[in-house]
Amino acid sequence: TREQAQLKASVVEEDTEEWQRDSSFAGLERVGGVDLSYVKGDDTNACASLVVLSYPALEVLYEDYRMVAVSAPYVAGFLAFREVPFLVEALQRLEQEKPELKPQVLLVDGNGLLHPRGFGVACHLGVLTDLPCIGVAKNLLQVDGLVKDELHKEQIRSLQRGGDSFPLTGTSGGVLGMVSCRDYDNSSKPLYVSVGHRVCLETALRLVKSCCRYRIPEPIRQVQQQGAEEGKS
Repeated sequence: TREQAQLKASVVEEDTEEWQRDSSFAGLERVGGVDLSYVKGDDTNACASLVVLSYPALEVLYEDYRMVAVSAPYVAGFLAFREVPFLVEALQRLEQEKPELKPQVLLVDGNGLLHPRGFGVACHLGVLTDLPCIGVAKNLLQVDGLVKDELHKEQIRSLQRGGDSFPLTGTSGGVLGMVSCRDYDNSSKPLYVSVGHRVCLETALRLVKSCCRYRIPEPIRQVQQQGAEEGKS
């Protein structure tokens, strides 16, 4: 908890890059996606995955998939200590092998500020790599009074058009993230977007929407798809 609090002090919750301030993200050329996907029925063997896509075309420029042995135990609220070291290593390999393809922003399968102590995996990875990071989760982490109750479900149903969104405001009064919905293939399942590092929430949401061909933003969809295949083999 102490280490988490120390690292959290370094989180920057605002835009720091020129491309972030442009309405069309002019200057953004490379978007990364990272994930750790476990072998089915095995919580110690996983595939650490990194992809880098071109922007705005969203074509794969670089991919790195490596099977890893996860030894740290799972403790709720401290997932990053179990997973982030492998993702940092993947980014370090990229810097050594293809530094020109280093992503300008990372989409992380998980949460950022939407976390019991405001320091989820996207914040943790962002601080350690000093890269702009955005948390993108498929399920609501119920913190600070946020619950997946009937009111929350009704708000999701009220998102009429793909790309509609609403803020997640905790009982503390702070906005912890945004709920976004892309109506694809008759599915209206939401995404929970939160700030990781060096990006504001509005920019994070705009970028995630711009990376969606389907429900899941392309950098994360690609990394999960390939990671799952590697895990099977």
